[in-house]
Amino acid sequence: MFAAFFAAGIALGAPPALLGLILAFSSSLMMSLTHYATGTAPIIFGSGYATLGEWWKTGFIMSVVNLLIWALIGGVWWKWLGYW
Repeated sequence: MFAAFFAAGIALGAPPALLGLILAFSSSLMMSLTHYATGTAPIIFGSGYATLGEWWKTGFIMSVVNLLIWALIGGVWWKWLGYW
């Protein structure tokens, strides 16, 4: 999927270096989303410390927090570094 999204982003005019960083970094943020998002998530979920509803609710909240950090702080930081 990286190649497909990278090609689409380039076609839309996104800066290649910034697009590559965004796609690479965002691939590591998926574990909190669902109880089956990564290979380790089912093991952690299976331990019984959280219910399915708690996992999804917490995953949604963490996703919003992550997106806000990336959009606000990350955007300013990348602008300061000259990536964007």
